[in-house]
Amino acid sequence: MVLFYFNYALMYYFYILYSEILDRFYIGHCANLQDRLDRHLSNHKGFTAKAKDWCIVYTEEFPDKSLAYARERQVKAWKSRGAIQKLIDTQGD
Repeated sequence: MVLFYFNYALMYYFYILYSEILDRFYIGHCANLQDRLDRHLSNHKGFTAKAKDWCIVYTEEFPDKSLAYARERQVKAWKSRGAIQKLIDTQGD
């Protein structure tokens, strides 16, 4: 009998969405970016329900949920649109 072991490394993401209609950013974390974006764009209640043009403008990958959440809290604590825009602008540098 042969057994196969698959190590599926689940990654977590810190992300920033942008809505041109609202000219606002939304900051969050999740395990599946596409699924999370789909939920933001679906009919629901909450901040992102105000617009249906949200797009992912920035992501960072983390090996566990607590680190992704810590990064979310760190960036939200900046309370600075300019600092968030600078982070987005420097992605890939």
